[in-house]
Amino acid sequence: MKLDFAFIWTAFLQLLTAIPTALAITAVSVLCGLVIGTAVAIVRLYKIPVLYQIAASYVTFIRGTPMLTHLLLIYFGLPIIVDGIAEALGLSFRSVSIPMIGFAYLSFSITAGAYMSEVVRSGLLAVNRGQIEAAYSIGMTTSQAMRRIILPQAFSASLPNLSNMIIGMLHGSTLAFTVSVVEINAKAQIVATTNWKFFEAYLAAAIIFWGLTFIIERLTALAEKRFNLYNRGGVS
Repeated sequence: MKLDFAFIWTAFLQLLTAIPTALAITAVSVLCGLVIGTAVAIVRLYKIPVLYQIAASYVTFIRGTPMLTHLLLIYFGLPIIVDGIAEALGLSFRSVSIPMIGFAYLSFSITAGAYMSEVVRSGLLAVNRGQIEAAYSIGMTTSQAMRRIILPQAFSASLPNLSNMIIGMLHGSTLAFTVSVVEINAKAQIVATTNWKFFEAYLAAAIIFWGLTFIIERLTALAEKRFNLYNRGGVS
């Protein structure tokens, strides 16, 4: 059995059409996860009553169960909730109207939120406590200090972990195939069924994932360099 380089190229070109779907899933889950994670991290860091217990339970449950399980729970559980609420309120909307990729967006955002909360929390803990005390001394409120001083520094300190998170969610996007979303790996399987050359198709998929991962790593390195320049007082 010989490796069909021509089919690898053919598969590669066909798989390019699935990249936007994988990137969309990654972008939505990371951005929503960052919002969720930041809120959860702040709640846990300041131990806000009631919310602290909810946040801690959320993080423990999500980190203690597989990403695929989250997707399946959302896929089979959300329709029950949506249809039940719609029926109770007399609405015509039903869960069948939800696009399949919507389940992936919601599930992966919830998953990313739990992991992102730990990334953000580690970044917040890395910021010197004296920073917020200095902010209070010049009359800033806690929200102003967090928004203008603490969170930007925490984000800078969290960049390496954030990069790993983005890469992890990109690779995790392949699970969306279980709910009939055609991403890169799913497209590779579809392409391979034309002549049963699965190895070549998945090799093409691996090349694409490697390329996307390399780009993310390079962009993160540039962002780190820029943040470090400002931290040292440099200008661009």
